[in-house]
Amino acid sequence: MADEKITMPSSTAGITRYFDDYKSKIEFTPGQIVVACIAVFVITLLLHLYANRLLGLA
Repeated sequence: MADEKITMPSSTAGITRYFDDYKSKIEFTPGQIVVACIAVFVITLLLHLYANRLLGLA
């Protein structure tokens, strides 16, 4: 009985239960996402400011 899963009937008007579908092995906390976004922003800003000098175009 422990292996039985309760499933919704197929006539649920397009409602999908995504929490049963897939569980990723890689998980990120909201703090990690914020830090990654800030890092990408800073790297992009630095490339816009200093890329010409680094590549010898200026």
